[in-house]
This record gives sequence, structure tokens and C-alpha cells, in this order.
Amino acid sequence: MIAVKVEQLVLSNKGFVVLLKGESDPRTLPIFIGAAEAQAIHIHLNSMTIPRPLTHDLFKNVLDFLECRLMRVEVSDLKEGTFYAVLDLERDGTHMRIDARPSDAIALALRCAAPVFVAKTVMDEAGQVFEKEDGAKTAKAGKAKQAPKLTPIEELKRDIEKAIQEERFEDAARLRDEIKRLEKTHSGN
Repeated sequence: MIAVKVEQLVLSNKGFVVLLKGESDPRTLPIFIGAAEAQAIHIHLNSMTIPRPLTHDLFKNVLDFLECRLMRVEVSDLKEGTFYAVLDLERDGTHMRIDARPSDAIALALRCAAPVFVAKTVMDEAGQVFEKEDGAKTAKAGKAKQAPKLTPIEELKRDIEKAIQEERFEDAARLRDEIKRLEKTHSGN
């Protein structure tokens, strides 16, 4: 297993991507995740406070109440383009391993201050090495430059502008609705 940290959360043209950077490994593992999980990770990474617990906060509260500890999270497998993860839990000396989506596992690990690991086979198959070049990160082997670090809302606003310029008004409307949903969640309404 390779120890990793959440390096960045970005919005690509295909959706949100969480980047897991190896602590002693030069590779970074990009994993596409849903908007709700991206929001949960973003809220924690930016130390935002919300008036009511989100799903991952609720799950952590339940674990705490049950005196169950999240020992670690493992991105354990990659099958047909789908990543798999495992929650390694401990309660009263008993260890339990529970299947989870990587996005949920990462959001929970952040809240529980639990370490995150990636199986070497997964990193070998999907990990990428990014090099610093002119202040921007680029993937080795000619991959496209990474977008500058923006909040999910800033990225959605940028994507709306592009959709309008390209006259993709249905996409722009969908992005507008996503921004409204995120802003409503952030304001606590």
C-alpha cells in the first residue's frame, strides 16, 4: 500500500476529480467523483462550517457514538475503470473491513483524520507523474496542463461562460443549477 494525501480537488470537462498524491511516491492518482462527494471534500479541505451535518459528518458522528474508529481507508482495486475502496474500522479490538466508494471513503477519512492508502497495483495502473513546469503542473508523457486551483463554484462559473460561448445553453442551465445548489448548501439554507 502507498500512503497518499488529498492534494487537490479539480473540475475537469468530465466532472470533479480528486487527486491523491503519494507521500513517498512521485505518482498522483486521479479519481473522478460525484458533485455531492466533491462538495463534502471541498467543505472539509477549506475548513468550512455548516449548520447541519452532511452525510459524511453524520456517519462520523455515528462512528464516534458507537466508539468505532476509522483506522484507515484503502483504494484497493480498479476493475473495468471503476475504483473500489475499503474502510478499515476497529471497535473493542475487533477489526472490520467495509466496502465503500473511494469518494465517500476519502470524505470520511478527512473528517476522521484517518490515513488514506492506495494499493500498489492500482497506482501502477492509473497513477500519473506530474512535473512542475512554468509554475503549472503538467502530466508526464504530454498530458494536458492541470487547471489552476479553483473552488468548485469558481470552476462551474468558468464552465458556464465556456458553455455560453459555445452556445451549449442546456449545459449552461445545468451548471447554473449546480452553482445555485452549492451556494445554497454553503449558506446553510
